[in-house]
Amino acid sequence: MSYRSRTGANQAGTVIAIVADVMALFLGLWILMYLLDANRGNEFVQFVHDVARWLAGWSYDLFTFDEAWARVVAGYGLAAVVYLFVGHAIANRTHRH
Repeated sequence: MSYRSRTGANQAGTVIAIVADVMALFLGLWILMYLLDANRGNEFVQFVHDVARWLAGWSYDLFTFDEAWARVVAGYGLAAVVYLFVGHAIANRTHRH
């Protein structure tokens, strides 16, 4: 394998890892904002919530805990962990090839 193709694979793996990190960052940021009772009328808070809701569309209401904060932490947290795990696994696989 040539140096040039390995560099391209490394760059692709790095981009994949960064995208996964940013996705998890939005989800973690929303969890933190929710737990700290951030002002939902604020445009930035609403933007973070919208992005997090879109990213965790498959998991945000997956759990039925009685406490709302537990549902938010579990649902959005699960999505963040999955994105980190899958994103970095793909990035590591890309780096090896």
